[in-house]
Amino acid sequence: MLYYFLPEKELPKGSTINKLVVYKSKHKMYAYNEGRLLKVYTISLGKNPVGHKQFEGDCRTPEGVYSINDRNPNSAYHKNLGISYPDEADRKNAAGLGKPPGGDIKIHGLRNGRGYIYKLHRWKDWTAGCIAVTNPEIDELYKAVVPGAKIEIYP
Repeated sequence: MLYYFLPEKELPKGSTINKLVVYKSKHKMYAYNEGRLLKVYTISLGKNPVGHKQFEGDCRTPEGVYSINDRNPNSAYHKNLGISYPDEADRKNAAGLGKPPGGDIKIHGLRNGRGYIYKLHRWKDWTAGCIAVTNPEIDELYKAVVPGAKIEIYP
C-alpha cells in the first residue's frame, strides 16, 4: 500500500518521446525515443477493457496503431494528448454494426479537482475508453511527446 504514496521515477530531463506502446492486459504504457525505453507508466483504461473499441459508448480502449494528433492544456482531465482513433477501418467496422465509431480517445490525467486521488485511480479501469495516468505523469508526457508520435495499443 505504501507504493501508492511513493513518488514515481521521473522521465529523464529534456527527453523527447516519439513512440508509445500500450499493453492493455498489463496496464502498462512504455515510452520510447528512437527505440530506447525511457519510462514505463502504469495506466487505467476504459471500463470495459477487453477487446478493441467497436463503437461509441462501449467503454473500450482501442487496439491498433495510431498517432498522437492533438494536445489540450485545458482538458476537463488536467491535460490530454489526442489519439488518432478512429481510422478508416474503425469507421467501417462501426458502420457495419450500425453505430458511430466514437472518438475523443485521449491519454489524460485525472478529472479536474480530483488530482488528490493520485495513483489510487489505478485500482480499477474507469475511463470511457481513454488511457489515464496521474496528473504529474500527463504533465511530463505533454512536454515530451512529439507531435505525430506513434502509439501502438495491444491487448
